[in-house]
Amino acid sequence: MGSIVRGISMTVVGVLGIVIALLAILSIATWAFQERVAFQPERPPYPDPGNTPRVDYTASDGQKLFAYVIGDPSSAPGLILAFHGNADLAVRQIDWAREIVSRTGMAVMLTEYRGYMGLCGRPTYEGSHLDAEAAYAFARDSLHIPANHFAFFGHSLGTGIAAELAVRHPPRVLILEAPFTSARDMAALVMGRWINSFFWPTISRLHFDTQSLVRALDVPVSVAHGGRDRVIPSRMGEAVFGAACIKGEWLFVPEASHSNAGELGGESYWQWIEKSLAPFTAESKTKEAR
Repeated sequence: MGSIVRGISMTVVGVLGIVIALLAILSIATWAFQERVAFQPERPPYPDPGNTPRVDYTASDGQKLFAYVIGDPSSAPGLILAFHGNADLAVRQIDWAREIVSRTGMAVMLTEYRGYMGLCGRPTYEGSHLDAEAAYAFARDSLHIPANHFAFFGHSLGTGIAAELAVRHPPRVLILEAPFTSARDMAALVMGRWINSFFWPTISRLHFDTQSLVRALDVPVSVAHGGRDRVIPSRMGEAVFGAACIKGEWLFVPEASHSNAGELGGESYWQWIEKSLAPFTAESKTKEAR
């Protein structure tokens, strides 16, 4: 009888050892590759930006960067600093930016990340901080945009970058399309809730936490999300908007997936953009009336 018990105990210990080893391997792999999952630069050939004005600048670590500027920042009521998603490119936002300029008069600066669109360097969480800071500094110092004339826009991964920049440099408004609540919640969504408890603080290299950040932001936060988004579920967008200290405009597009809220939302999407930017356009109209 005792030998049977010892045999069962050894089997249990062996199974536990295998489980622990597998969790360790999975944790190490997650730590090593999470930034490669979060940042997925498109390979060439890249879309042609045509004659869209481009500006070049450098991050504090020497990384060369660029952005496209649509509209005239010197005469616009404000500048939208835009951050795209993880598998997107700034060049693909040009038509979107032109529509905004046409409808609101705002200028738009479409920022690009290191490692994207032919830029050297490897995109990382820390690098996203430096890239966003460099874009903001260029717009402030070279385009001469006052602090209260900024709006930040982010889509998908860019919502986390925009929200973190907003904490360091509060804009007039923060506009988020398809935002995720936090990197931790996204990891749990992809890998299971086991990672959300003990393991994530240990292995995390991505610390985006948009839901917590907007609670402390003293600026209007507008959110749009598609009902058929299978990358970032719409409940995350709802949670981010619900957590915002100052709520801007909410838009839910039931038939939209992750990247086509503008296309399928149609006029309601552009009205959402216009209402989100109302603090700028209302002030501009008041000045014109004077």
